[in-house]
Amino acid sequence: MHLGRHISGQFNAELESIRTHVLTMGGLVEQQLSFAMQALHKDDLELAKKVVRDDHKVNAMEVSIDEACTRIIAKRQPTAKDLRLVMAIIKTITDLERIGDVATRIAYIAIEQQSAMGQKYNVSLESLSRLAITMLHQVLDVFARMDVESVADVYQLDNKLDAEYASVISQLTTYMMDEPNDIPSILQVMWSAKAIERVGDRCQNICEYIIYFVKGKDVRHLDEKQIYDIL
Repeated sequence: MHLGRHISGQFNAELESIRTHVLTMGGLVEQQLSFAMQALHKDDLELAKKVVRDDHKVNAMEVSIDEACTRIIAKRQPTAKDLRLVMAIIKTITDLERIGDVATRIAYIAIEQQSAMGQKYNVSLESLSRLAITMLHQVLDVFARMDVESVADVYQLDNKLDAEYASVISQLTTYMMDEPNDIPSILQVMWSAKAIERVGDRCQNICEYIIYFVKGKDVRHLDEKQIYDIL
């Protein structure tokens, strides 16, 4: 897992505990996103309400993990790779919380959607949402193993997600021209599509944190080829 061992067994236990909590938070966020998309596609009002109710759990986990990281920095004064791990975790939970916000917003759309008109256009999001959920699941698996060799697979999924997003927007734009009376409903679906596409960007961010921890390289703002060269 690349965590390394320390003279202090308690330090090892603290790092492992935080890592486990991050994966638990990631699992909850993945479930929230999956439930939100199901609620939207199946017009499931109760499931949408459950997503909204459970958003506080994601927020609470972010705060708890952030506090644990702060305690480690204050008490252990980590250096080198240990410090990179703590910083990577702090940044990762921020992106996970933002993905949780996307799930909640989509759930609100499912709740507020009063007509069958929105359902007609929500079909456009099914493939896009499946890709986003798959990408989130995969990046959590990469984080669990801190396996930089698998980062490339996540980036390839993001390329597919971007292509699908472009296709969805093109399709919805055509709908707007053909059905001008439906523009408010179509715009709402467009917002959902953009939010789902941003999930892919958040997953890419987490990949960057993993590379930073394992390789000690800050790959923000580098293009894909430059990142592959580092891997």
